[in-house]
Amino acid sequence: MSNSLRITVLIENKSSGPGLKAEHGLSMWVETGGFRFLFDTGQSSAFISNAAQLGIKVADADAVAISHGHYDHTGGLGALLKAFKPPAFHLHPNARRERYIRMGDPPHKSIGMPSHSLEEIGRVGIKAQWTTAPTRLTEKIGLTGPVPRLTDFEDVGGPFFMDAACGIPDDICDDQAAWVETEDGIVVLLGCAHSGVVNTLDYVSGILGERRIKAVIGGMHLLLADERRLRETISALRRYKVGLLAPCHCTGDHAIAYIREHFAGEVLQLGGGSRLQI
Repeated sequence: MSNSLRITVLIENKSSGPGLKAEHGLSMWVETGGFRFLFDTGQSSAFISNAAQLGIKVADADAVAISHGHYDHTGGLGALLKAFKPPAFHLHPNARRERYIRMGDPPHKSIGMPSHSLEEIGRVGIKAQWTTAPTRLTEKIGLTGPVPRLTDFEDVGGPFFMDAACGIPDDICDDQAAWVETEDGIVVLLGCAHSGVVNTLDYVSGILGERRIKAVIGGMHLLLADERRLRETISALRRYKVGLLAPCHCTGDHAIAYIREHFAGEVLQLGGGSRLQI
């Protein structure tokens, strides 16, 4: 049984090859030690189409995990659950609640989990395992559950609210990351890191004990990050001796350019269809 870690991006804002679909969203297929799990489902069933083109059967997943309840990570969930009942299905209970992003003028945009995905979660036979605390999928793979917000320079990354009038701020407490322990260090997978990249890395390190974080892959939601937040994020990556960084989806072009200029390790730009072997 191979202990190598293989990550395939099933959907992302951009595609990496001809014939592959792209959309504002994120979904990753993770394989290691004979275990396969799906991390997020993009905003539509496009990730399933891409998976088939890449030779991946999503019905072979041993588990499905959802990073948080925004539409661009849960929109494909309805199609997935209609066709396949995963042996294990993990998300925070608040991933199901209504949420909005404030626009310049009302009506504000609903960005929560789509109704068809909510309906499939509630369908008889689909039993969710609520990640309200750190949760192990295997001995070497886990989900953080809610991440403590301890830094004074990180926020959820945008004008997010729990009501249509945008009067009740949304702290996106359901945000979680995944980790995979390898011989060379920890690999951290981010959906959007609404809890903050530094908060997330600090929490993973605290759960597992002080160890090197080998790689950080996924959305970092640094679109509105100021200079201090970008600087402190780079500092944390150095502190954990991160060797590989793959910022994508919601990280933002300005932040990615900043990371490329200041991060000493390898920086990869992944798109739908990209494969990464560790």
